Amino acid sequence: MKQSKLNAPHPWSTAGYAQPAGFGGAKQCFAKPRLRPLPGAGLLMKPLRSKTASIAGASLRMVGSLRSIIVGRSRARFTLICLLTSLASSLALAGVKIEHWIAPSGAKVYFVETRVLPILDVQIDFAAGTAFVPAGKSGLAGLTQGLLEAGAADLDEEHIAGRLVDIGARLGGGADNDRASVSQRTLSAKPEREAALELMRTVLSAPTFPQSVLEREKGRTIASIREAETRPDAIAAKRFAAAIYPDHPYGVSPTADSVAAITREDLVAFHRQHYGATGAVVSIIGDVSRTEAEAIAQRLTEALPAGGGDLVPPAVKKPLRGTIKIPHPAAQSHVHIGLPAIRRSDPDYFPLLVGNYTLGGGGFVSRLMKEVREKRGYAYSVYSYFAPRKLEGPFEIGLQTRREQVGDALKVVDEVLTGYMAKGPTPKELAAAKKNMVDGLALRMDSNAKLLGYLSTIGFYGLPLTYLDDFPAKVNAVTAEQVRAAFARHVKAENLVTVIVAAD
Repeated sequence: MKQSKLNAPHPWSTAGYAQPAGFGGAKQCFAKPRLRPLPGAGLLMKPLRSKTASIAGASLRMVGSLRSIIVGRSRARFTLICLLTSLASSLALAGVKIEHWIAPSGAKVYFVETRVLPILDVQIDFAAGTAFVPAGKSGLAGLTQGLLEAGAADLDEEHIAGRLVDIGARLGGGADNDRASVSQRTLSAKPEREAALELMRTVLSAPTFPQSVLEREKGRTIASIREAETRPDAIAAKRFAAAIYPDHPYGVSPTADSVAAITREDLVAFHRQHYGATGAVVSIIGDVSRTEAEAIAQRLTEALPAGGGDLVPPAVKKPLRGTIKIPHPAAQSHVHIGLPAIRRSDPDYFPLLVGNYTLGGGGFVSRLMKEVREKRGYAYSVYSYFAPRKLEGPFEIGLQTRREQVGDALKVVDEVLTGYMAKGPTPKELAAAKKNMVDGLALRMDSNAKLLGYLSTIGFYGLPLTYLDDFPAKVNAVTAEQVRAAFARHVKAENLVTVIVAAD
């Protein structure tokens, strides 16, 4: 899950991830599936690139070496999916009707019927993110999710990949701090749909986690971790997470030792505990009826373990203000400033979303960019964002600057933040932020794949079914006073932590 750092220019874009589960064109369609952060996790708030993403994420990709060979055999059906998606990309979805029910299995189901394309998108989310991993086993959440396709029932990874190609379907997903997902896209015609759903059911309910594949992926992950430990950006992300989340799973990153300690039995136990039916959130969008959607949800979840519900990470403790300097030979200092700030359910979500656009989420129109880059040339890019989670997700300001001028750059950042918190946005800034967010909403939900990211987040975080319809009114209702009050409640100076890698 690597993303461009925004709320700049569009922090609310596709819920904070590089792409939602789905495809934007033929080239992307045939790309090897990757393990990445879940679409929709921040839902219009998190930046396009997460600095706190797991270091192991780069190596925990969907097993694809054999699959990439098989893909060359047959692409006709999948090409059709990609072409149809491209043709429909300009069809903005308005007035989305979301239906919700509880399946007999206990799973929560969210459904949008749309007949524009002969495609079905399904995603199932579980409270199985990194926040639920036992101590000393960091990396377990990603490995468990990533190895679901490595073998299931009597199928090995080559057979699973071959079946996906034969039916023109794609299986994907990822894991972040709060959740893990498995998603599928298939043609909605009954033969292809039935075959794809049966394969998804098998992968979800009967993974075998082959020892040989586990060892292979552990080796890749460890190699990636060791390589990342040499890079200042990765070091900064890891140390920043640990600094703002002391003694909390949100602050723990995989290490070579923690990954090496993971056993097949750990994966089996984690799957049994966290991939349960009662904790599953099923999101369905596409060319099926409500009756068909009910059958699909039950079929996919009835064979899952019974547990998985009511799982919540431990409480977050706010850090004390401080600065951490980490030596590194890089010419540029990597700077992160922030603290745990907001839950996804917090009523201050919209004031912070709108307010942050002016502070550092609006790209070249943001105050941080104007003061730090344009007026003084201290950094090529500077940004700020909120990334709400099940519990308090981070507020972060980030930049890179020449190490000899890092002190001057930090002084400007502090002045901008302090001034903004004292006065809030001007009427002109507030109007511009609202217009950008509201006018751009349709383009951020103009395909089934994008909408699936929003639908899954609405379900997982328990947001109102009318969330997307209400979004413009909620944004337009924000006042400058609400922005100031929300920042005062959530961005307290006594809890701000600064991490500088490559510091003198």
